[in-house]
Amino acid sequence: MSILSTSGLTKIYGSGENEVHALRDVTLTVEKGEFVAIVGTSGSGKSTLLHMLGGLDRPTSGSVTVDGRDIFSLKEEALTIFRRRKIGFVFQHYNLVPVLNVYENIVLPVRLDGGTVDREYIHSIIDTLGLSAKLQNLPNQLSGGQQQRVAIGRALASKPAIILADEPTGSLDSRTSQDVLGLLKITSRKFSQTIVIITHNEEIAQLADRIVRIEDGMLKNTGKAAPMPPETGRQAGKGGL
Repeated sequence: MSILSTSGLTKIYGSGENEVHALRDVTLTVEKGEFVAIVGTSGSGKSTLLHMLGGLDRPTSGSVTVDGRDIFSLKEEALTIFRRRKIGFVFQHYNLVPVLNVYENIVLPVRLDGGTVDREYIHSIIDTLGLSAKLQNLPNQLSGGQQQRVAIGRALASKPAIILADEPTGSLDSRTSQDVLGLLKITSRKFSQTIVIITHNEEIAQLADRIVRIEDGMLKNTGKAAPMPPETGRQAGKGGL
């Protein structure tokens, strides 16, 4: 079952001599429960693509369908609500609220939407991410890896249709990057969560179920990634992040 699809997605910035084709006729399908890595160098169009997939920017032409809904048929207010309920985001710089503790940051999307916190589900996320001992800590009391774990928890909290992660390990060292990506893969399986990550890092991309390459705004070859080494998952649960 497809949870995300694009058709003929094109984004052009500027006009005339200054016209830049950031995306060119991108058609992509992501199945429910799939963990997909979109890989490209700086300027390849990968971040523009993620912004389109998440409804953060509108395309020049083409469509994006998330959980059966053409998101760009929605007006801005309806799109904002849909995005909050159906799409979880993980950013390179965490984007945690500095005055909220770990638990408050994780449940923030649910509370912003006026929903009831599913405590059993939230504590299952917290336990999986190894954050049980840090719930009262503020973001500035956490390491980079711990902050990114909180960001992953926040993305999962509202039980979204899909999680979009933009260079989620870009601010982390190599070892911590592997651990965080291992956690993303574990949560994808445990909570039947569909995840799309954007990365320039080939090694990180190998943890995904499928790799999609983008160059000059166009999708290139796609293929299966290598299986995740068993030790990655075990390391991810350790407290060293």
